[in-house]
Amino acid sequence: MSDTVPTTAPAGGSLAEFVRRHDPDRFLCALFAPAERRETLFALVAYNHELARAREAARNPMAALIRLQWWRDAVEDAAAGKPPRRHEVAEPLARAVKGGCIEPADLLALADAREAEAEEDGEGIPTVPAFQAYLRGTAAALAVAGGRLLGAPPEALPGLQRRGAAYGATGVLRAVPALARQGRCLLPADALAVHGLTPAKVVRTPTAPALRAVAADLLAAEELRAPPPEPLPSRWIAAALPAVLARRDARRLLARGVAADPARTTGDKLAVTLAALRGKG
Repeated sequence: MSDTVPTTAPAGGSLAEFVRRHDPDRFLCALFAPAERRETLFALVAYNHELARAREAARNPMAALIRLQWWRDAVEDAAAGKPPRRHEVAEPLARAVKGGCIEPADLLALADAREAEAEEDGEGIPTVPAFQAYLRGTAAALAVAGGRLLGAPPEALPGLQRRGAAYGATGVLRAVPALARQGRCLLPADALAVHGLTPAKVVRTPTAPALRAVAADLLAAEELRAPPPEPLPSRWIAAALPAVLARRDARRLLARGVAADPARTTGDKLAVTLAALRGKG
């Protein structure tokens, strides 16, 4: 099948298993969502994964943009009441849209924000403000959409946005080696230049010692720091729990820099579980 169209998944697959395999962090956090909303949250996270892999799965930026448009069309078809596309993620996503559980506008905005990745051709994101805007439109917007889905009130959404942006920032830093293997770098070029790096140099040496200083600079911005833990209602704490991982990841990045194999630890998983049980995210 062309790389411009998402591969049709085999029928009967488990959406929970799909998310566990492709986004284990958010899978763990979603387990603490109310049972009646959990499957829809899985659909949202799975959709985000499909958008995130658009550039990875495509041979060139144009093909990636076409893949993103395929998902926009799938969302618009669902909003219009048309039959869902035959795809492991598109079908449950369409049910969630038709049931009024997820706003189509939120889904379309997530696809729009991924164009920064789709158009990236090895030169990185140009500036720190552009990097922050990219995180607001992706990880932060996903946290807000998840919060809305779980019933978070409007006054809670700015806090979820900050938590999502913090998770997104540490996620990009943790993914530097994996992206380098694809010939890609999503770190802002101006932040790299301060420390004598370029996106091309990062691709060649994705664990360069100077990346520790780059991480310190990026994570010093208030917009990219997770707020301190605070009591949150159990019905929507799942949307905030990635911030638990963001705080732990930030400490590791500042202490040791970018690791070649940033695997999750048992301590990370326990920290998320304890935060959910204590109601502090």
